[in-house]
Amino acid sequence: MSRTAPPGPRGAALGTAGLVAFAALWEAVTRTGLVDGRFLPPFSRTVAALGRELGDGAFWSALGDTLTGWALGLTIATAAGIAAGFVIAVVPYLRRATASTIEFLRPIPSVALIPLVVLVYGTEIASVLVLVVYASFWQVLVQVLYGAQDVDPVAEETARAYGLGPWARLRHVLWPTALPYLMTGVRLAAAVALILAITAELVIGAPGLGNLIAVAQDSQAVPEMYALILVTGLLGVAVNVGARAVERRALAWHQSVRGEVPV
Repeated sequence: MSRTAPPGPRGAALGTAGLVAFAALWEAVTRTGLVDGRFLPPFSRTVAALGRELGDGAFWSALGDTLTGWALGLTIATAAGIAAGFVIAVVPYLRRATASTIEFLRPIPSVALIPLVVLVYGTEIASVLVLVVYASFWQVLVQVLYGAQDVDPVAEETARAYGLGPWARLRHVLWPTALPYLMTGVRLAAAVALILAITAELVIGAPGLGNLIAVAQDSQAVPEMYALILVTGLLGVAVNVGARAVERRALAWHQSVRGEVPV
């Protein structure tokens, strides 16, 4: 039987080649006039602007604000999603009682809450946290509930037959089954949290990279604006890579990561 191979040097090389090709295409379409350089500066100019931003203390302060809002919001959303998910899964009938409420609240886009959070919290980091937590919470909660539904009934009945109490069944039966789902939810929530943090800064004007992008746009500093957008893209890549690394470590025992042993 085959085993799923983890991404190695070849995968990294292909990813790097894709980025290089994208940069070359960007440079070409602007240098050849296919796209007006006033609206999309060449990649080389954007990289030069990025170098200037890296030497500016305001950039690092904004980066710290964005990462702070992202990390705090993700942590709160993950803790709340795990707690709520397992309580709903363990308490009889609670899942059916909350199903309609969850399905009603989950599709509401976080950006629809912007007028409310601005009215209540203004442009402080609390506004960013509310939007990040609201968007990320559902990613974790729903995955935990899916994991709870996937518990083997035979394993559940066996645990009951051996006299395991609710918390023992949660630890030895429900948790191992739900953990792969939970890690998927955390990985999705990490990306969503970053998107909402930057969106909130961009729209509300809270301190962070999003606010710097808005300021660059208003001041017609187009290369700097695209340089900051590149930074947000690189942050997204870093968040995804980090989340996958945590997922592989947490699920080293699971078939989805360990793979099947060849026979």
